[in-house]
Amino acid sequence: MAVPGNQPQPSENALTVALTQLRTAGRELGLADDLIEYLSKPQRVLQVNFPVKMDDGRVRMFEGYRVQHNFARGPAKGGIRFHPAVTMDEVIALAMWMTWKCAVLDLPYGGAKGGVVVDPRELSQAELERLTRRFTYEISAVIGPEVDIPGPDMNTNPQVMAWIMDTYSMHRGAMTPAVVTGKPLELGGSLGRNAATGRGLVYVLEEYARQKGINLAETTAVIQGFGNVGGAAARFLHELGVKVVGVGDISGALYDERGLNIPALLEHRDRHGVIEGFEGGEPITNEELLALPCDVLIPAALENQLTGANAGQVRAKLIVEGANGPTTPEADAIFRDRGIVVIPDILANAGGVTVSYFEWVQGLERYQWDEDEVNQRLRQKMVRALHEVMAVAEKDGLPYRQAAYALALRRVAEAVRLRGIFP
Repeated sequence: MAVPGNQPQPSENALTVALTQLRTAGRELGLADDLIEYLSKPQRVLQVNFPVKMDDGRVRMFEGYRVQHNFARGPAKGGIRFHPAVTMDEVIALAMWMTWKCAVLDLPYGGAKGGVVVDPRELSQAELERLTRRFTYEISAVIGPEVDIPGPDMNTNPQVMAWIMDTYSMHRGAMTPAVVTGKPLELGGSLGRNAATGRGLVYVLEEYARQKGINLAETTAVIQGFGNVGGAAARFLHELGVKVVGVGDISGALYDERGLNIPALLEHRDRHGVIEGFEGGEPITNEELLALPCDVLIPAALENQLTGANAGQVRAKLIVEGANGPTTPEADAIFRDRGIVVIPDILANAGGVTVSYFEWVQGLERYQWDEDEVNQRLRQKMVRALHEVMAVAEKDGLPYRQAAYALALRRVAEAVRLRGIFP
């Protein structure tokens, strides 16, 4: 079954995937069963049901979540998404992945995630603001600059972050810019934040290509998802000379073996909200998109897009995960057998949380870095993390996902050991 626009719907429970990845990596590392069990559980789960007054005077109930997976290495960090398919299991899985992502990049955070079950396209701007502010009030007791710092995610943006910051600040009686990241620049946001996930992904791909002797100017790429992450990645790849032959979003997908006109396509998307209607490629389905011949496939949409059912049809040589959890364990096994390299989400798409960390630091200091400094620091962080993952992979004979998990779990486990168990 597909949701409107031929966007494949997640076919496997995200939490099942996250737990399988954790337990597999934990056993391979020789972690004690009780430690694996500890790491498999979120430390705090908050579910809220709250009313919002609609423009026509009706009162509508909404359901939301905030999950904090782990605090061993620092306060929790993770985005808030507005999507009709949000579930508790999904949010727990995303919070868990954030813990590992922060550990891979050696950021002083644990993982968190939040979400509201809503299709924001059905709300007016005033309704969206009221929903955001009420949800923020409902979770305000468990967030804060030293506790849990939300950020943007699917269908949330700098304006939503501004409403969250303002609501929290009014509740606390003082402006608190460090409570949230991804804010507008005028309210203490960081230069370079909006494009950070896509930019960080391209930094990883650039360095991987340099290490492996790959000429990116002779490389083709396919990108599933053309929002903030996929669109930014497409722009940076185009600037590097990569031929982007296929892209897809919720409205469908496009293919041109000669390479799509990415600047024009981005302009069309910004004007219309979707890629549908762009006259510059052959319309195809998102299922066909994933099977296109290419050198690099970047799944940057939803989780569970590459599964045991379609992994055999993938013709890319390298997969760089822009989305969280786009590949199921069954697909991972198929890719290993077929010799397809996967650079995992907890490394490849960590640019967003890395620049969010920079924004948090700037907020605490009440000082703004210039964009060149932000991008330089981001490149350094992403490249160092890639080198560390590649070193573990080479030393222990592991695929990159297992190597990234090994690196993350060792860091989190050591923090747990050093802190001990209270009381």
